[in-house]
Amino acid sequence: MADPSHAAQVDAWLERAAKGQPPQELLRLFDVALAALWARTTPTLGEVTLTAIAERVTHNAGEKFPFFATLKIGHTGGLGCDELRERITGSPRAPLLEAIRFVLVEFLTVLGNLTAEILTPELHAALGKVALPRGSAGRKETRK
Repeated sequence: MADPSHAAQVDAWLERAAKGQPPQELLRLFDVALAALWARTTPTLGEVTLTAIAERVTHNAGEKFPFFATLKIGHTGGLGCDELRERITGSPRAPLLEAIRFVLVEFLTVLGNLTAEILTPELHAALGKVALPRGSAGRKETRK
């Protein structure tokens, strides 16, 4: 079961950062968010542990959201989602937002459970700082 504080943080972040973003930009935002969480967690848990967690979370996401079945998270937290990018072109935003929310909440929940929530405040803060500059299609994203 997901920690309600993780869901609330992800919901608030999505409301702010994803507002008005088309599907391709939502996927880019998701990529940046995962990379930020990964970077913050790697020194504590290591890449092997994070990779195992990410594989489990993405497997669960693929079962719940079949279009996410091709999603792969690399060893730096970046998405391997070329096939997914092609599949979401012209797709509605709502299912993609729901899938992104699911992955982020699950990832934060597993990390929180594994670390007795010690990293939670820092992970929530890292997620809260992730944003794409408005009108940024094709430009570099920001992670503060």
